[in-house]
Amino acid sequence: MVKSIIGGAVAAALLSAPLYVAGLAAAAPARPSAPPRAPALAWVVTPTDSGCRADLELTSRSGAVTPVTLTSDGQLVSLRFFKDDLPPRAFLPLRIDKARYSNLMLRGADGAGELVLSEETEAAMKKGATLGVAWLTDEPLSAPLAGSEQGLADLRVCGAQTAARYREKVATEQAARDRAQTEARAKTLADAQLAAIKAQAAVADAQRRQVEETAERQRRADEEARARAVEQARLEQDQTDAAAQQRAYDDERRRAYQPPPAEDDEDAQYTPPPRYWPQPRWRYPRY
Repeated sequence: MVKSIIGGAVAAALLSAPLYVAGLAAAAPARPSAPPRAPALAWVVTPTDSGCRADLELTSRSGAVTPVTLTSDGQLVSLRFFKDDLPPRAFLPLRIDKARYSNLMLRGADGAGELVLSEETEAAMKKGATLGVAWLTDEPLSAPLAGSEQGLADLRVCGAQTAARYREKVATEQAARDRAQTEARAKTLADAQLAAIKAQAAVADAQRRQVEETAERQRRADEEARARAVEQARLEQDQTDAAAQQRAYDDERRRAYQPPPAEDDEDAQYTPPPRYWPQPRWRYPRY
């Protein structure tokens, strides 16, 4: 009889226990749920002009988000960020799973900082779970590193391929510029040589024309001198002829007026003087 009563009480207690627990759960105040686990980092690798990049978002405890960028050219992996008043260079730490890894920071021409990751830092990022940065903003920042091993490998491979194509492009453009400069220099030299040849030809032509003009002036001077000499000779000949005619005329007049010589023979025949004066001789022919 006692065993039956005890067994029934235990059974009743077991049956009423879930209802009691449910009642306690309904009566108890609701507790805040645990914060959701941070989603795994999406490693989206994007090619750039000279490498590849992967954008990260660092979050603070207040929920503020600060974007940074991982870049790679296949040889180095860098963390690029923006911060005011950056020194030209510095040695800044990153924390990976609370372990400190210092890296060299260089300020770029645009004012952005580039933290060049060492091999040790990169290896720790591939194996680590959380990336922490304490100096970028007023609050410490962090980001999960889930998938970082494959993401960093993809970033390096993409950076190497893109950088190789970029170097080939730069080499091709540089070769084209060098070829254009060489052709421009050759054209400039050829133009200068052609201009020098034309200038020499112009000088030679000017000298030839000068010689020809000098020879022509000399020929004209010689012709004029010869003409003057001929004219002078003609004048002198005319003067000589006129003088000769005048002497002959004077001699003939003198003979006409000269008395006959005295002769002892009285029977000598007398020759009277001419009846008329001799015909005068003109200096120049009369027309």
